[in-house]
Amino acid sequence: MKKLIFTGAGVAIVTPFHNDFSVNYDKLGELIDDQIARGTDAVIICGTTGESPTLSPEEHAEVIRFAVKRVAGRVPCIAGTGSNDTVFATRLSREAEEAGADALLMVTPYYNKASQAGLIKHFSYVADRVNIPIILYNVPSRTGVDIKPETYLALSKHPNIAAIKEANGDISSVAKTIALCGEDLAVYSGNDDQITALIALGGKGVISVLSNVAPEIAHEIAALGVAGDIPASAALQLEWLDLCNDLFVDVNPIPVKAAMNMMGLEVGPCRLPLCGMSDAAAAKLKAALQNHGLI
Repeated sequence: MKKLIFTGAGVAIVTPFHNDFSVNYDKLGELIDDQIARGTDAVIICGTTGESPTLSPEEHAEVIRFAVKRVAGRVPCIAGTGSNDTVFATRLSREAEEAGADALLMVTPYYNKASQAGLIKHFSYVADRVNIPIILYNVPSRTGVDIKPETYLALSKHPNIAAIKEANGDISSVAKTIALCGEDLAVYSGNDDQITALIALGGKGVISVLSNVAPEIAHEIAALGVAGDIPASAALQLEWLDLCNDLFVDVNPIPVKAAMNMMGLEVGPCRLPLCGMSDAAAAKLKAALQNHGLI
């Protein structure tokens, strides 16, 4: 059995920008402190929600160094280091390890669409060259690649591949993965609307967008489930289902940044090619936030 990186809800934290699109480190520090104070179980920096595709390599490294220093060991700090270039992913991963990250989050190679054999070679290549655990990130809606349960089984044999963030939306596939891999591969939901379902199958928590606006709620849904109180977890999951869904009314992280700005958190804009939502989408998101008393 491999050591768990965390249980509960880890926040896939946004990267706040100034109006000139430079990184707002003061605000990022405030967000990290607030998340930890409100019960977040891990901080995931430079993931999809953190707009990693538009961070330069220098910014990427600096944001991770800043986050690790600010988290200061209070909870695990997990760094997104995935790429569709295996050598570059290795470079990012080594930099994150040197910065003090507790674990890595590595998305499947995108656009060039590796085969299942290629995925095994890609992730194993990086895992052979770092000394901290890796969470594999499967999000085929963005990458065009879906990691199959049998591929997870092969990868779970590597001592440094410890977990997955599963966002393929396929509950049957997740069940098969857990049945095959058991304790060799921890499963975190990558979808806020499936936290309870995945935990009921044996998952350990969620890497959450919802946590950016409601960290206590995401934590509680996951914590109740992990503690075995599936009915209470499910009730809370269903109560907040509208906001879980409306945070994806446009491409992530457009809605969550808009929501945080509506809440007065001043996280700034998204970098192009991501842009603002339509008025109709913004009104729908605002109504969900109001429904839960967040604005």
